[in-house]
Amino acid sequence: MTDAEDAIEEFLGEADTVLGEYEQGYMDADAALSRLEKDVETLREQVE
Repeated sequence: MTDAEDAIEEFLGEADTVLGEYEQGYMDADAALSRLEKDVETLREQVE
């Protein structure tokens, strides 16, 4: 896998975790969005 593919796989895993925690009630919407925004920013940095 390339570095970009690894970064995407990592992001998708993190996104799945966030969504799962939100759906189970462990995280509110604001916290989930904040964490996803951070993960998107990290993904952009890794891919560029």
